[in-house]
Order: sequence, then structure tokens, then C-alpha cells
Amino acid sequence: MQRLELREHVLSNGLRVLLHPARSAPVVSLQLCYHVGSARELPGKTGFAHLFEHLLFQGSEHVASDGHFRLITQAGGTLNGNTSFDRTHYFETLPANQLELALWLESDRMGFLLGGLDQRKLDNQRDVVRNEKRQNYELRPYAKAHEVLAAALFPSEHPYAHLPIGTHEDLISATLDDVRAFFERWYRPDNATLALGGDFDPDHALERVAAWFGELAPGGGFTRPAPQPHRALVEQRRTVEDKVQLPQVTLAWPTPELGHADETALTLLAMVLSATRASVLDRALTIDELLAKNVSCGAWHGELAGRFVITATAAAGVELARLEARIRELLANLARDGVSAAMLERMRNCAEAQFIRSLDNVSSRASALALSDVLRGAPLGFLSEYETLREQTPAHLDAVLRRYLIDQPPTVVSVVPAGASAA
Repeated sequence: MQRLELREHVLSNGLRVLLHPARSAPVVSLQLCYHVGSARELPGKTGFAHLFEHLLFQGSEHVASDGHFRLITQAGGTLNGNTSFDRTHYFETLPANQLELALWLESDRMGFLLGGLDQRKLDNQRDVVRNEKRQNYELRPYAKAHEVLAAALFPSEHPYAHLPIGTHEDLISATLDDVRAFFERWYRPDNATLALGGDFDPDHALERVAAWFGELAPGGGFTRPAPQPHRALVEQRRTVEDKVQLPQVTLAWPTPELGHADETALTLLAMVLSATRASVLDRALTIDELLAKNVSCGAWHGELAGRFVITATAAAGVELARLEARIRELLANLARDGVSAAMLERMRNCAEAQFIRSLDNVSSRASALALSDVLRGAPLGFLSEYETLREQTPAHLDAVLRRYLIDQPPTVVSVVPAGASAA
């Protein structure tokens, strides 16, 4: 794969600037990633990082409440943001001649958000976030299991034991002083990476970044958190009642953090188990036998730890215990027989194709650079998973299968139709 053109610079206030010039289209993409997510939150103050994902779109000292969205869209651009356990990410893509607009807007909410934050905005966005929690986690079928799984998979004191959405109780009790203090602590230039990709002159772009961001005060005292891997010692089981017709089972295991030597092997193992109709679980559960309506598998790698998750929705008339037992049997069979070289090669080819497609536009490349810089400590660090695909062997996949899924007890979360657990 062709190496990405990249220039790196650090402003005097600590803001990391990544420049990826690409003249394939007359657009520019700005990606601003803050190194703060729900893992940085304190007990009793959950949901703050996600709350600020919303508040940063509500205006600042020099921008009206609807100004950010209105100005970007009127200029022909698109924009959004998202929050995870480890970072908060804002992004916009505009015509190349609108770079100045994007820099002004992002710098103003980094340096002057609190001048436009009041109780009314906090109350409004608190209600928006709580409604989002209801829609995405409480009313959506099977979604209640996400919070239950996080709390069961990790110890209560682990930063990943609660989801970025937070709790109703913590959001309700959050005061204006609480959220101001959270912003002042984390949303600073020396805790952020700004990546620009697209049709621009790098020297001119860097000069404009420095002009808009260079005078913003650093926060100071930011350190990269050390990994906090967890190893399960006993099986955890939880049952969730929901308004669903078909039961669903999730088996999950804690795994290592982003950048660990087993990262790529775990990603490929997830594909061997469930990525195509020829994968182990899909073929056995939905083709050879009709035990599951659908099945999925994924290896997620966070900055502090990871998790490997298998989820299957039972086919009509199939008991959840039978489905779970079959999944466990298939894992044991794979551990006994080993991953075949042919299967590994198919999944490796799929992974390579997916990776290349994920970088097919300037916005996705700038995003990858910013996220990698924040989470891996190197803008091109995300290439390591692609570069190590060809190094993986059946023996390595067999080893991670045994280490994390066979020799470690799972957390099992069952979602059953309302009233079924008491039947």
C-alpha cells in the first residue's frame, strides 16, 4: 500500500498538527480529536465526555447556538462528532476555499466555549442526551445488554465498566460548575490532535492553524494513561428482560489493549468465526443447522484494554441454552482442530481489502491519522495492523483462541422476552 504523505508539527501550546495534502478533489477535511472519553470520568460524574460532544455544537463566545452547523452547511460542508471510551472526535469536510471557516469555528469552541455556556444550554443538552440514552439503550431491542455487559465484563473500578452515554442519575445531578471544570481540565490544545487532509498548501495551512490556535492556553499535566488489561477468573452471567420476540446470547472475554502483539491475530480470529457465510459460526449456526437467526463476532481494542464478543440471536423455537452450548462446542472444536491455512488466507485477504477501502477518501485518511495519533501515540501507528496481517500464522490464531476464549471464562449476557426469566 502506498505510504501516506504526512507532515507533523507541534505548536508551542502543545497542539499536535498533522497535514495530509491530497489534491484529488477540491475539498479539505478537518479532524479534531481530544484525548478524553468516558474512561477519564470520575465516579458519580459519568456521561460528561459525551455531553460535551453535544455542548460543543451549541455555540461559543463568538458563535451563536446554531452557528457551527449553520455556517458549515451553508458553506457546502458536512460535520459531526462522536465519543468513545478514550477520545472525543469532531470532524467537518468543506470546499477547499473554506478552510479558514473550519479553523475559526474549531478554535473558538476550544478556547472560548465557556463564554457561551449557560444553564439553559446545559439543561437542554442534558435532556437531549438522556433522550438519546432512552432511544439507543433502553427502547431499542437488545440494546439494554450493552450496559449490562460492560459492567459485568470489567471490575466496577475499571474505566470501561460504564458506557460513554453515562447514567441518568449522574446527568441529572451534573451542575454547571461540574461541567465547566471538566471542560477546563480536558479540552485544551495540548490534549488534542488536529489533522487536515485535502487540497491545500501545507505551509499556508500550518500558518493558518498557528494563527487561529497558537494563542490558546495549554492545560498542562496530561499524561498518556497506562493500559489496564483485565483477566477474568470466574464466569459471569446476567439475564436481561426486553421487549423482544427472539432471545439473544452474548459471550464476551476481556482481551489486551490497542497495539498489543495479539491485536491483529484477535481481529483475524473474529473474522474466522464470523465475517462471511463460510466463517465457522455463521456456517454452523445458520446454514448447517438453523440455530441462529444471525450471529456476529468482533474484537475491539481500546487504549486501556479490549474485548472479544460473540452475539447470536436464536432462531424461532431454539432454546438459548442450546444455542450457547453449540457456540461453546464450536470454539472447543476449533481449538482442537486449529485454524486452517486456507481459512486464514481468505480472511486475511478480506481484512486487507476492508482496510484499503476504509482509506479511500481524504476524510477517512485524515480521521485515521488523528485517531491513531491520540490513541496509539503515532499518526501512522494504525498501519501496523495492516502491515502485520501477512505475519499471522494459523499457530498464532490458535494460541490467541486458547489464551483468551478457551482458558478464560466468559461473561454471558442473555436477553430474553419480557417475563421469560420468571417463567
